[in-house]
Amino acid sequence: MIERPLKDVTAWVQYFEQVDVPVLKRTVETLAHFQAHEDDLDARELADAIMHDPLMTLRVLRFLQVHHSRRVSREITTIAHALMMVGTTPFFQHFSKLPVVEDVLKDQVAGLTGLRRAMSRARHAALFAQDWAVLRHDIESDEVMIAALLRDLAEMLMWCFAPRLMMTVRALMQREKGMRSADAQKRVLGFRGIELQLALVRAWHLPQLLQTLMDEDHADHPRVKNVALAVRLSRHLANGWDDPALPDDYRDIAEFLHLPEEAVRARILKTALLAARSWTWYGVPPVAAGLPLIAAAKS
Repeated sequence: MIERPLKDVTAWVQYFEQVDVPVLKRTVETLAHFQAHEDDLDARELADAIMHDPLMTLRVLRFLQVHHSRRVSREITTIAHALMMVGTTPFFQHFSKLPVVEDVLKDQVAGLTGLRRAMSRARHAALFAQDWAVLRHDIESDEVMIAALLRDLAEMLMWCFAPRLMMTVRALMQREKGMRSADAQKRVLGFRGIELQLALVRAWHLPQLLQTLMDEDHADHPRVKNVALAVRLSRHLANGWDDPALPDDYRDIAEFLHLPEEAVRARILKTALLAARSWTWYGVPPVAAGLPLIAAAKS
């Protein structure tokens, strides 16, 4: 575990290149179940299970970048395509023994909770992004979904391997109400999370398309905006349905989707309820759990 900030972003990238990224215990159990029933396996169900876990999604994409055939000219940007390329039997052989998040952080209860919250938030962002991509007739909505799922990858890795530093970031934000997470990261770590994020995806040679979709320097592109809005919304919803930033989110999403705000709110609610079905993967309350409290406050 890292207790103090490293020299710079480059030093953090070098550190993360050496670690064995863990995955959720639920992911390991689910993969074992699928492997035991491989003859009846639905590859789409396997891909969906992988995309419940951002860190497992990362491992699959990194594996493919190293092992895919150089005869394939087109980048593989979705988990479903990755499984088709690799084949399920080689996939299970390679990913049969994985480090488990809950073991890595067994003595860091607050760190484990922080990671679980970040992963749950990433799942919400991914589902929001996918819903809007389908609405916009994006033929590769899974690409947008994965970009949103991995958009806060650096934060998740920091919770895994530097939980005390991340708790310091969180404490700073709690003390100074209204402070943006990027500003708190800059003060504690010396850089913003997105700087490490983009450095990692470049170092790991993740598909260029996914790099672009995560990079808000390309914010004018509709798919990039989709990801940015989904991630922003999921962050604010994680604070509760009464977060003061949400009205601006609803307005911007409505403008992006060319829908009335009431319709946008209905879609967000529906997607939040869908995300809630997977809450046991992460072990923290989903954002939909706060809905009864909001309803009670208004009654």
